[in-house]
Amino acid sequence: MLTLSRKKGESLVVNNNIEITVLDIRGDQIKIGISAPKEVPIYRKEIYLEIQKANSASVSAEQVDELKKLF
Repeated sequence: MLTLSRKKGESLVVNNNIEITVLDIRGDQIKIGISAPKEVPIYRKEIYLEIQKANSASVSAEQVDELKKLF
């Protein structure tokens, strides 16, 4: 994991097209802004994990076996 220090108003750039800016710092909370192309999905981690869990649950073993038969 890369660890960087940023102050309010400072940014970092990821993959040449995603900019993350520190907007505000109050106590133990940090408000960030993310500028990215519309095709780049951005989720809070807890939401992302729930989406992954739901996707995994929706694919049953039978469906996987049926897909394997196609190939």
